[in-house]
Amino acid sequence: MAYTQAHLDALEAALVKGEKRVTFGDKTVEYRSIDELKAAIAAVKRDLFEQAVDTGLWPGAPRQIRVTTGKGF
Repeated sequence: MAYTQAHLDALEAALVKGEKRVTFGDKTVEYRSIDELKAAIAAVKRDLFEQAVDTGLWPGAPRQIRVTTGKGF
């Protein structure tokens, strides 16, 4: 499932209010604990980051070029 920023906003708003029930559109989810809600927020953030990398909106991992030199022997 592709998450949107609106999903993340709804989850974070519920966390700020101390609620464990999140409603988005016509669906309602009730989490068992605040830790489970925090895990859902982390999963949505991770998915949004992966979407941004896949679409080129966020650069991927930096590339490293290593140069070594010697005296020629």
